[in-house]
Amino acid sequence: MKKIINDPNSAVQDMLDGFVAAYPNDVKRLPGTTVIARKDAPVTNKVGIVSGGGSGHEPAHAGYVGEGMLDAAVAGEVFTSPTPDQVFEGIKAVDNGAGVLLVIKNYTGDIMNFEMAAELAEAEGINVKQVVVNDDVAVEDSSFTTGRRGIAGTVFVHKIAGAKAAQGASLEEVQAVAEKTIQNVSSIGMALTPCIVPAAGTPSFELKENEMEIGIGIHGEPGIERKEITTADEIAVELTEKVIADLGLKSGEEVAVMVNGLGGTPEMELFIVNKKVNQLLSDKGITIYDTFVGEYMTSLEMAGCSVTLLRLDQELKTLLDAESKAPAFRR
Repeated sequence: MKKIINDPNSAVQDMLDGFVAAYPNDVKRLPGTTVIARKDAPVTNKVGIVSGGGSGHEPAHAGYVGEGMLDAAVAGEVFTSPTPDQVFEGIKAVDNGAGVLLVIKNYTGDIMNFEMAAELAEAEGINVKQVVVNDDVAVEDSSFTTGRRGIAGTVFVHKIAGAKAAQGASLEEVQAVAEKTIQNVSSIGMALTPCIVPAAGTPSFELKENEMEIGIGIHGEPGIERKEITTADEIAVELTEKVIADLGLKSGEEVAVMVNGLGGTPEMELFIVNKKVNQLLSDKGITIYDTFVGEYMTSLEMAGCSVTLLRLDQELKTLLDAESKAPAFRR
């Protein structure tokens, strides 16, 4: 295992400190916790938004903390949900009386621990609501989930819910637009190589030199099919067609596109994939309103990518375009 770390047991703590050192004017770390919060949290007269999950998916989730997106992100160990007490600290840090929305990816540990934290917060009089992101069209159940997994589409939920909260909307209104986003976003990923969790020191799975896996999860969970590597165009078509079918997209509709790298894929390759995604959508009469290419929801050093499509209406377009000062999603 070759990694630029000090000690596998302190990698997450070191990473969080390094993140705050990079963006000291934007974020702060709550002492004694794994919570990264907005520098000005809690923000007066605004719904607080908290998300998080296992580390190893950077820039998710701390990179999306900032004006116009999340108010706090709670980090767990690598590929491990944060504990309820840490999530509870995040909730308390962003609450100012307007309530707190939890954005949870559909993984068993995240669901359980975030819901336990919500119960702790509600016992102290904090109004908490939640949404669960399940955008992965690859598999219905996996070793980590019951139902569909939450992957890169979560970033669009962060952005749109964050923009709605920044407008001064109520907790119920913010939850509603987050749910609307979830109902209109779908994703699927593929991998060329495995990743290595620092504490384990060995690959999480194995792929032969000429193999790829379609539908892989962001923790290395099995996908739909393992087969021989094909061209970028063929990969783009397979992923995009599955997402189009899941959303039931039709000619004349508008979408936002995200071609997301999983941590070990050069941008050159992501743009090659995006070229074909763009062409395919155009051929089907689907209008691309905006495109995001880069690393948004990674899996350590895994080589591969995911394709996300978000069906848009005027409300979602306005919120997607709204200002964001989060370090990993500035607009």
